[in-house]
Amino acid sequence: MADQNILDVAIVGYGPVGQSLAILLGERGYNVAAFDRWPSLYPLPRAVFHDHEIRRIFQAMGIGKEVERISQPSSTYQWFNADWKTLVEIDWSAESISDGPVGYLFNQPSLEALLDEKAKSLAGVSVQQGWEATELRQFPDCCELTLRKGKMDGNVWVPTGETQTVRARYVVGADGANSFVRKSEGIAFEDLGFQEDWLVIDLKPNEGVKLDVPDIGQWCNPARPTTMVPGGPGYRRWEFMRLPHESVEDLQKPEKVWDLLAPWVTPQDATLVRYAIYKFRSLIAENWHSGRVVLAGDAAHQMPPFMGQGMCSGIRDAWNLAWRFDLILKGISSSELLEGYTPERRPQVRAVIDASIAMGQVVCISNQQEAALRDEAYLSGQVPPLPPFPGLTDGLICGEERYAAHGAAGLLSVHGQVSNDGEQLRYDDALPNGFHIIVLDGDPEQHLDVGSLLALKRIGAQTIGITADPRKTVAGRILLDVSGKYRRFFDEHGVKAIVVRPDYYIFGAAETLSALPVLVGKLESRLCLLDQPSGETPITRVNAV
Repeated sequence: MADQNILDVAIVGYGPVGQSLAILLGERGYNVAAFDRWPSLYPLPRAVFHDHEIRRIFQAMGIGKEVERISQPSSTYQWFNADWKTLVEIDWSAESISDGPVGYLFNQPSLEALLDEKAKSLAGVSVQQGWEATELRQFPDCCELTLRKGKMDGNVWVPTGETQTVRARYVVGADGANSFVRKSEGIAFEDLGFQEDWLVIDLKPNEGVKLDVPDIGQWCNPARPTTMVPGGPGYRRWEFMRLPHESVEDLQKPEKVWDLLAPWVTPQDATLVRYAIYKFRSLIAENWHSGRVVLAGDAAHQMPPFMGQGMCSGIRDAWNLAWRFDLILKGISSSELLEGYTPERRPQVRAVIDASIAMGQVVCISNQQEAALRDEAYLSGQVPPLPPFPGLTDGLICGEERYAAHGAAGLLSVHGQVSNDGEQLRYDDALPNGFHIIVLDGDPEQHLDVGSLLALKRIGAQTIGITADPRKTVAGRILLDVSGKYRRFFDEHGVKAIVVRPDYYIFGAAETLSALPVLVGKLESRLCLLDQPSGETPITRVNAV
């Protein structure tokens, strides 16, 4: 098929994951169309938490300051038993590896409005709301997507009879749990076994009202397991588990909602924003990539909310895909680079789901005797602390022992304040996004051969030194480690250099600078680089109409 009138990427679904991918690709100059069944953004709260890694991605999108205005740093996440004795504390306010607290709370409609504004401001991005995908076909050089237009008649989506067909080199299904894209490719979900119904309530306390409630907490009370969290600045959320003897209908009555909220808040104290029953589930797609079609977000995975990682995991998917598409569409790498997407993302998300299930199994106990045994185990210190957040274990990382030095390969890289030619700023703001070769107390280029330098130039990599000694700095080449985080990270892992991917994960590390050229060669060999340009370069923008 001819290349005329073909989009680079078509995104089905325009929630935070689809919006993020549209922004990340649009900022790189690609022609992207995002389609969503609903004529407007979803107006009610859903996700309320994002972590430090996602905040770093928002910074990369150029909306860091705007996101800061609509969110608040998290405090300590506490789990209590029925008698309000503390079972678990997770300090989400602590300093993270990403230069800021571990987590933040936000209001999703406010976040989606920011993402929507950013996406629609990009010349290469076309956002088409009110279009439902109905057919997807793959060809050797592109995909063909058929859509039908609809409008809302009250609360019912009604087709108007208008249709369109668009072609794109790649299609991303970010279209939620009931993903049309996933089903069209015949990709099955693996059910990991967790399933509970919870009533989710969002409300806005009246001005001046202060509620006597833990800031972020799980009340592990077998009489009614309950979650209490901020819903972003000015909002609060409660979640109540449906008990075995209750029906879903029991929990959907307004009087029942206020009855459950009564210990903390009354109708005189706050305005009810919404309430809904959600089935918390644990599902993961068996494969996230099929030819020119990939899945992201809830289309690929669903998890209980107890770690606050549902939306975060989806945005990580978009972040992972963005740099892969960038290399492919520039004609630097072949489409085989997408083969690493599932091996990277699926194990990490599976580990997050497993941890979320484990946390849910602690919270969702409605039997008094089981709860008593749980309390005894936690209060006596028999339960080990939660494991660290998982990194990457497969895909584009150098797992050989020599280059995975002390577990550095696959970890999220350190990030902190640096000084460049007297100006103090975040490392990510000091340098363009891409592959980075970072050396402690030196200039990487002095330790790389001509072949390594040519390979790094081809992929647009940055070669940067970091030092704690102001006398060793060189403007634009060797930056001052103002925060001290880089020195601590390198010393902790016993390395002198790290190779960092565009999504901030470490490809590999070198214990000696003499090993750096070999590590760069391993990166080059793993990127599916083409000998000649593939012709898959950005084309003149074509609106899908």
